[in-house]
Amino acid sequence: MGIFTRVRDIISSNINTILERAEDPEKLIRLMIQEMEETQVEVKASCAQAMANSKKLGRELEAVQARIESWEARARLAVDKGRDDLAREALAEKRRFVERAGSLTAELAMADEHVAQYQEDISKLEEKLAAARDKQRSLVARHTHAATRKQAYERMRRYDSSSAMLRFDHIENRIERMEAEAELASRPGRPGLEEQYARLEHDEDIERELARLKAGRAPVKTSD
Repeated sequence: MGIFTRVRDIISSNINTILERAEDPEKLIRLMIQEMEETQVEVKASCAQAMANSKKLGRELEAVQARIESWEARARLAVDKGRDDLAREALAEKRRFVERAGSLTAELAMADEHVAQYQEDISKLEEKLAAARDKQRSLVARHTHAATRKQAYERMRRYDSSSAMLRFDHIENRIERMEAEAELASRPGRPGLEEQYARLEHDEDIERELARLKAGRAPVKTSD
């Protein structure tokens, strides 16, 4: 593909439309920018060559015009001296340089046109490249934002999953059990089994002692 064709394709391309159809927009925009940069280098090199060629043609045209003036002066001199033969030869040389000047003028006009076209293409490429770089920055920012949101949603889904809720329930149950144990520990303790039997035995001793006292204080019977 020629450089002019590539430039026309790049300039006429719709970046947004191309990216919307791409499977990997970020990769595609990088490739597009790379192609634009490479094309820009080529166009600038071609423009520099065209400018150099234009200057060369200009110098050559100036030299030819000087020769035309020189042969014109010689023809006049020959006529003044009555040497029509030399005048004819001088005019013939002048015509040859005039024809060369016409050719050089056409070449110079074409070279200048090429320079102008290259300069216009460079300007349009720079605008297109700036737009592509802006689009690249936008895509990178959107990608970063999307990746961050995706990670956040994945974490939220992970925490909302049944396994995560089961872990939370298990932790909550453990805490509730610890709270219940702490509450029981803070209440007055219920007598143990050994202590209850000891109290029963103590109560029986008291009852026997009480019975003994009562028996000792039984009323005395009087005789009739």
